[in-house]
Amino acid sequence: MFYKLYKSNSKVGRKELTNSLKKKPIWILILIVVIFYLLYTKGLIGPQKATKLYWFIPDGMRAEESLFTVYKWANEGKLPNIKKMMDQGSYGYSIPDFPSHTPVNFASLLTGAHPAVHGISDGPMRIEGKTLEKPSVGGFSSVAKKVSPIWTVLEGAGKKVALLSIPGSTPPELKNGITIRGRWGNWGSDDAALIFEPVERQAVMRNVGAGFRLFYFGDTLTKFVPEKISTSSATIQSFSPMKEAKMTAHGLDIYAFIIDSTDDKNVNYDSVAFALKGDGPAFSTIKQGIWTDWLPVKLIFQNESYDSNIKLKLIKIWPDGQFRIRVLYNNLNRFVTVPENVAAEMTDNLGPMVDFVDNFPPQLIYEPEDRQTFLDEALMSLDYHKKATDFIFNKYQPDVFLQDIYTPNQMLTSRWWMRYIDPKSADYTPEKSDEAMADVLKMYQGLDSIIGEALKHDDGKTLFVLSSDHGMILQSRIMSLNNLFTQRGWLKYNLNPTTGEMIVDWAQTKVIHMQTNNIYINPNGLAGPYKRASGEAYEKLRNEVKTTLEQLLDGDTKAIAQVVTWEDAPKFFEVPSDRVGDLSIEISPGYGFSEAATADGQVFVDSLTSGNKQAYDPKIDGLQTPFVIMGPGVKKGYKISRNISHVDQMPTILNLLKVKIPDYVQGKILYEIMGL
Repeated sequence: MFYKLYKSNSKVGRKELTNSLKKKPIWILILIVVIFYLLYTKGLIGPQKATKLYWFIPDGMRAEESLFTVYKWANEGKLPNIKKMMDQGSYGYSIPDFPSHTPVNFASLLTGAHPAVHGISDGPMRIEGKTLEKPSVGGFSSVAKKVSPIWTVLEGAGKKVALLSIPGSTPPELKNGITIRGRWGNWGSDDAALIFEPVERQAVMRNVGAGFRLFYFGDTLTKFVPEKISTSSATIQSFSPMKEAKMTAHGLDIYAFIIDSTDDKNVNYDSVAFALKGDGPAFSTIKQGIWTDWLPVKLIFQNESYDSNIKLKLIKIWPDGQFRIRVLYNNLNRFVTVPENVAAEMTDNLGPMVDFVDNFPPQLIYEPEDRQTFLDEALMSLDYHKKATDFIFNKYQPDVFLQDIYTPNQMLTSRWWMRYIDPKSADYTPEKSDEAMADVLKMYQGLDSIIGEALKHDDGKTLFVLSSDHGMILQSRIMSLNNLFTQRGWLKYNLNPTTGEMIVDWAQTKVIHMQTNNIYINPNGLAGPYKRASGEAYEKLRNEVKTTLEQLLDGDTKAIAQVVTWEDAPKFFEVPSDRVGDLSIEISPGYGFSEAATADGQVFVDSLTSGNKQAYDPKIDGLQTPFVIMGPGVKKGYKISRNISHVDQMPTILNLLKVKIPDYVQGKILYEIMGL
């Protein structure tokens, strides 16, 4: 009777309950209170409690009040699922940590701590005792973090966790959960999409140098292969002498036969036929701008064969037979999922995975035809993640599901959009801005559709969270500090005559820029294992470099906003002093870095790409990200009164889930959003 009266919303029912209780002995009243307390704590009466979590963290999803007005777009009906989250939850903006780079801020979001605590200061990090020639710690690797991320905390609290494409999640840390393709964690066969061109094109592109390598030092993302007149017995018709090229990657040979399909007595190659054997048969013949279907193939990783798929596009073909070919490899395989069977289950049900568009550094920026190729891939990635969201909820039924997609970052850093959208750009016109923003909005609507798939699984017990690692601002100019250091006699190098890559003379080099925004200094040279120098000569050189950078001008514009010594880096930038250079730099908006030294020696050049996020003051307009949260315990339709910090998100989520917050967490619980 008492329970029925309590559940009644009528004033009469409440009054009857009060009068009834007044007539009962005190021990009965105590018993009733205890029963009500137990029922409340078990969630059987009172407001529902959150026990599950879906956290979507699109990489590079800018949101602010001036240009990328995501909440305005939502209210206008353009982003209906984000609108639903706003109406049913709380929303605002979040500020990233310096240097506003993906591995840093995924770690900040997912540990609730700043870089000085979680230990990630960049992607490729150098430390004492290792040479500077290549990174000694990878910021995308799970082993680089000094504290535990939210997925291990929640697994420890008894939750079943699934991770999809989360940076910092591999090698896998989950013991009983599902890890699907972390990004660049130096684990498994990470089958990046590639571009193939003839060797003759390498001389034209030599100025790109290490820009064809993953993160400027890893695997090659654009490969230059020999092209020759074909002697193949493949029965492929061509009205000019057929050419051929063998494209090899991931243990697979693909033969490209370059053909002239027009019987007009002129040499004008216009098509490519593809085969898996030198004598055919062709599995597809396409013209410029066309994709093949997906084709099942076998690839090789560490001498083991595995099932995969390929899809190719003829981006561009020149009349003389030179070509630009894109090859997508299924991003999912048994080496990048735990358990292994998840890869086959997802491929069988969803088709091959396109995880994100392009790569870093970007490759789809050099020819006008690259723009449409980028858009094609972007839509493939958004479609795949949409299907994967629903599939993972249905198939694996996780308590906790964290998902990332890298496509927003790639679009906003690419050549084709930000330069037309931002009014500060020299390329801006209202017409071009409208056209470019229409493409960007379509991408944001793709993100909204992914959220919609997740919201289908709202059971009244789940927290739904949307956030991002960083926003993006216009980049118009590139500075090559290593060209500057060469001019000062501090850096000695040669250029590889074929690739244009810098070959550093480490023994003769005293100062070098690397690792996004870090300068390494030693007056006795930087050869061998790196060790921080000290003494009068070191201090003199470091001060000279610091002054040079502080006074560096591009015309009348100061390019570098702040230069900080490694001792002061934790105080100014909240980064770990053992994973930064002798100097760390904050750059002025509009500028970006190139770590290359070039034959022309120019310190400043116009930027081909048009967006950047790294090494800026993270509080500047455009770097903030959305933060939207809905579910049990969260106020509805509430706009947060101030910009929060990324590190505030994890403790707020854990608090709503009633999970103990680890001692290392530096963020604050957002009590402002708490409500029935």
